[in-house]
Amino acid sequence: MTCQLHLRRILMASSVIAAGLSSNHAFGQTADNPGFVVEEIFVTARKRAESLQDIPAAVAAYSETTIQSAGIERPSDFINLTSNVQLVETQNAGNAFVVVRGISQARNSEPSVAVIIDGVQQVNSAQFNQELFDIQQIEVLKGPQGGLYGRNAIGGAIVIKTKQPSDVLEGRVQAGVDNGFGYTLRGALSGGLTDNLFFRVSGSRVDTNGYIPNTFLGEDADPYEDTSFRGRLVWQASDNLEIDLRAYVGLLRTQSLYFNITNDVNDTSLPVRVNNRGQNDRDLWGTSLKVTYETDYGTLTSVTAYDSLEEISTGDAFDFLPIEDSFFFDLFGVDFNQSQFTDVTAWSEDIRWTSPADRKFRYIVGAYFVGTDRFISTGNMVDLGNGVFPVFREPSTNPLNPQSTFLADDQNQFAWAVFANTSYSILDNLEIDLSLRYDRDTRENTTLTPPEFLPNIPGFPEAVTGDVRKRSFDDWQPKITLTWQPTPDLTLYGSYARGFRSGGFNQTGVGSVAVANGIVGVSDFFEAETADTFELGAKAALFDGRVQANMAAFTINSQNSYFFVFLAANSTQNLGIVPEARIQGFEFDATAALTDYLRLNVGFGFTDSEIEEFADASRIGNQVPLVSRTTLNVGLQYNQPIGSTDLEVIFRADYRRTGKTWWDVENSTVRNPVSLVDLRGGLTGPNWRVEGFTKNAFDERYNAEFSPGGFVFKGRPRVYGVDVTFDF
Repeated sequence: MTCQLHLRRILMASSVIAAGLSSNHAFGQTADNPGFVVEEIFVTARKRAESLQDIPAAVAAYSETTIQSAGIERPSDFINLTSNVQLVETQNAGNAFVVVRGISQARNSEPSVAVIIDGVQQVNSAQFNQELFDIQQIEVLKGPQGGLYGRNAIGGAIVIKTKQPSDVLEGRVQAGVDNGFGYTLRGALSGGLTDNLFFRVSGSRVDTNGYIPNTFLGEDADPYEDTSFRGRLVWQASDNLEIDLRAYVGLLRTQSLYFNITNDVNDTSLPVRVNNRGQNDRDLWGTSLKVTYETDYGTLTSVTAYDSLEEISTGDAFDFLPIEDSFFFDLFGVDFNQSQFTDVTAWSEDIRWTSPADRKFRYIVGAYFVGTDRFISTGNMVDLGNGVFPVFREPSTNPLNPQSTFLADDQNQFAWAVFANTSYSILDNLEIDLSLRYDRDTRENTTLTPPEFLPNIPGFPEAVTGDVRKRSFDDWQPKITLTWQPTPDLTLYGSYARGFRSGGFNQTGVGSVAVANGIVGVSDFFEAETADTFELGAKAALFDGRVQANMAAFTINSQNSYFFVFLAANSTQNLGIVPEARIQGFEFDATAALTDYLRLNVGFGFTDSEIEEFADASRIGNQVPLVSRTTLNVGLQYNQPIGSTDLEVIFRADYRRTGKTWWDVENSTVRNPVSLVDLRGGLTGPNWRVEGFTKNAFDERYNAEFSPGGFVFKGRPRVYGVDVTFDF
């Protein structure tokens, strides 16, 4: 089926829906009671403040009000509210995969979206899955956003804004308990140090025993402790110059690698029975300096950042059973466990010039630079029943946990980009946006595996300790968008964009191991990925602003998309390549103020994918891994004042149904639809709030992930508790 046919179908669908959106029939309003409107949200999707309904792009935005009422505390919370976006959580905290419109991610890969926090782009996907606290607004942009948001925005961008420092002393304290048994403590304090120097500090502590039983050890498999702090200093040096200094630290302690093995992703009957508690420690810290200088001709912005991440993950190895019940014990009389260590440091610099926003011709030009040093080691140890011990940069010499396999690589990267974005108002209601970005990414991999552990196989190229592999990847990312507003309440747009994600290296020697084990599509390196996206959309405000409805349809041609392969022979996590795939779909979202006190939101997303080229022809025609066919979101928000008092009853219910999901290029198993319900309600006063909550209220049992080899990772069961918040 050709791209032209896909585009004609999208045009037809958009025309029908746009016609429906443009109709504005009465919705119960009268001349005396014009009704109540949906909250207007302003976003910065195009690097300037605009109403959400005027943005020519598919954007989901969550204001501070929604963040609080929906109990958004982690990335999964807002992603579960967003159509055609999924988060796959598995294995360890640093592995959480964002999937946007079928553009996915895999272990140890570059992310599928650019994540920007307070103007600073995250440089490592393992940073993403962390606690969200003291947050002002979250924006989820779908479709390639490289022209404005830079590297890895192949599927979209997630823009998170923390609360700004204030000029008066204010703060918040929040405490909660849940059935873990767990507790949460969060707080923030802000104010002015001088007339032009302002601060904000915030912190979060989460501690729970866990929710998923390990029946062998008689304890929960997923205890969780996270301690995070964030601080900002903003200095208004002059009317034109602002200096924003930001720092953060996040310390996570939990467990990992408590898989089950089954060929059916829908099999949730197996209990967790690992004999090793495992260890998943992740230390994050970083700092950034943002300098903004405004003139009558435009604004110069410089963002300099430094980030550090260390993560150790240990636990059982295949087949994740007690020693005497394990597969390898039956064969060899011993079992195995495993350890993976990652150490990443990175610096980045983003500098751009932005013209004034109130002119017919507007533009942004700039450059971006990033340097990354990443060390990774993986390996198996013989499990003698003494527990599993972490292995860092050198093979274990511990006689209680002797090393059996070990790989280590040092991966250095330097990337740079130049970009430009222009917007021109052809007419008062007709606008064109053009952007172009050029990325060049140079990567170098040094093999640090000791000779005795190199996975050399006769008949294949020999791996050598100290071997250096080097490759560069580059591409242009153009984008063009045409926007027409036939009425103030209706926005129509069409766009073409190319997204780019750099290639890279698997660990040394995995290519020959993959061939020896009959696995195709995996080598010692993987190519860069591109995604060409055509999109048509419509946005409308209906019934005098009481309903806002948005629709977008898209078709994507993907080249070299990632898929994940675990090689049990040397315990490595690797990326394979699907040379070509086609993805198409649409999403529809609407928010309605049904009464003064009741708001309804509905979202539906549909994604269909097809592998069109692959080394094994039997995979052609299959679905792309990690893609869910549909998402359905329904939410109700109810706020009812109590008489003439300052008290208010609050209640929120959110329903999320994620449709059929495919996990590997073989499409060996497909997960049935998963339906989750979250409930939250309580009482608020002038400066306090008491709420009860439950997530996964009906205790839906499902596997959050299936990966090749039959590894399934359990989704979190029902969690419930109480939160108390006090503002001062």
